[in-house]
Amino acid sequence: MVGYDRAWRPPARPLPEGDPLTDPTGSLPGLTSAAAPVARPRTPRVAGYEIEHELRAALADGGRPLRIAGVDEVGRGAWAGPVVVCAAVTDLSPPPVLRGRGERTIGLTDSKLLTEAHRESFAELLPGWLDAHALGASGPEEIDEVGMTEALRRAAVRALEALPVPPDIVILDGKHDFLRRPWRVRCEIKADQRSVTVAAASVLAKVHRDGLMTVLDEEFPGYGFAESAGYPSPVHQKGLEEYGPTPHHRMSWSYLDDLPRWRHLKKHRDPLAGEGQLSLL
Repeated sequence: MVGYDRAWRPPARPLPEGDPLTDPTGSLPGLTSAAAPVARPRTPRVAGYEIEHELRAALADGGRPLRIAGVDEVGRGAWAGPVVVCAAVTDLSPPPVLRGRGERTIGLTDSKLLTEAHRESFAELLPGWLDAHALGASGPEEIDEVGMTEALRRAAVRALEALPVPPDIVILDGKHDFLRRPWRVRCEIKADQRSVTVAAASVLAKVHRDGLMTVLDEEFPGYGFAESAGYPSPVHQKGLEEYGPTPHHRMSWSYLDDLPRWRHLKKHRDPLAGEGQLSLL
């Protein structure tokens, strides 16, 4: 049986007044998200350190290196299983690369742009290369109880608080700051393709969660968890129609409305218990 750690406590690191990362009137160069590139490359883009270098230049602290954590999540849009968040910290050294065919090399990038084999290979190399990394999760019960936005925040806080040293700033993939104060946050669209630290977090979170869902597939065959990782799929839909939801399904979600035999099991969350469910798109 797969369990999820629900222990959580809010961080207690205050921010100075007028912090440029949360006060739009006090912004400094490098703290505002750069515009997403217009042209989309045909091949996966290898992540670099452009965001990290911008932050270090803008927030130099008396010569002390800025400690930057890249944070990424996986499992937000799944029907079953936890949402998993990884926080990763690097020393800005060149990341590991994989050998491809011939002279080709495979660089670190967004986990969705890598094959399963490449993700797993990177997941073996990254822990020994990273300065630090940690994982946090929020399970289906908690997601049903407080909504996805709050559940995602709690999972991210668990990952960040598990790091040996608290980061000075966090890079989040996307445009929505679900962490909020007191965490200093830089939101960046496509950060998992542009930031090495976020790309590393993306790979480690994905491989870890896929492993959890493979274990659940052995315990609950018929839902295709190993293949779909709990996301919508024809096999998953058929399993739900025939067997109903498992203890690892999110019972407050709308997929149950399409299952006449099981829709009576749907949970209706107290709207005051959280901040609502994020879009599945």
